[in-house]
Amino acid sequence: MIDQQFHPTLQSIAKQRPFLTPKGRVLADFVLKNPRKAVFMTTRNLAKTCQVSEATVVRFVNRLGYQGYGSFQQALRDFVDTELTLLDRTDLSGIKEPAMDRLGRVIFEEMENLKSFYETGDRDVLNNAVTYLEESASVYVIGSRLSYTFAYYLGWSLTKVRSNVHIIKGSDSTSIDWLTIAPPDSLVVIIATSRYPNELIKLGKTVRRLNLPLLLIADGSLCPLTQFSHLSLIAPTRNIPFIGNPTTISCIINYLVMELASRDNNRLKAHHEKLEQAYLENDILFNLQKETFNLNC
Repeated sequence: MIDQQFHPTLQSIAKQRPFLTPKGRVLADFVLKNPRKAVFMTTRNLAKTCQVSEATVVRFVNRLGYQGYGSFQQALRDFVDTELTLLDRTDLSGIKEPAMDRLGRVIFEEMENLKSFYETGDRDVLNNAVTYLEESASVYVIGSRLSYTFAYYLGWSLTKVRSNVHIIKGSDSTSIDWLTIAPPDSLVVIIATSRYPNELIKLGKTVRRLNLPLLLIADGSLCPLTQFSHLSLIAPTRNIPFIGNPTTISCIINYLVMELASRDNNRLKAHHEKLEQAYLENDILFNLQKETFNLNC
């Protein structure tokens, strides 16, 4: 049996087991011993495997405190995702499928993730996140490994709508320096994706110790950084990703930036004028009229 000591999902099942019916205990034992199998099972599959009724399965997940079987599966998926190695993910990801089948699988999985977030995402939490981004004097955006891609995207996008934005690579030890000297009214944003680098967890502890507000953007409810955050935006993934599922987090970033931009048109206009002047003076971006002139010459 897998050690449940550090895994809230399985730990909860283990604690509830003595209070379940005999058939409920059969289900609990199967899930505790075979979480990687159970996470992919429908209510019918799980009922048939454990030789109980589907109604028993529904009562079992309700007894554990979940609103439905889908919520139970999501919690189990989050647990399984945190423990799978790259070798395990290769076996689950359909690498050996024909190319077009794999293309369809990738597209529909991302669509399912977006649909899930749209249906379950907390609008109040999203709006509170935008308020943090709007009212904080400085913003420090941190990521590491895969999540640094998203951190850079969010930080770069924020510079187009506000000032005093800093992008920090979590693997760089100078990140401690930047956080230590950050103004007290600064916001720290950490983006974390499974399998959650330890260096980000350490930075989360540092942010908490410095008493700076922390906005967390993560891809699972079991992200260990949630315990340090003041506000958490969770982009749930319905499947077990091979490397990661970028679409939902990218969508959240786009929304945060667009919503922030919409809140003060006068400030945004002045900010854009300043940026465009700098682009023009330093010949930063491609200029069609200028390049056409050069070609004609």
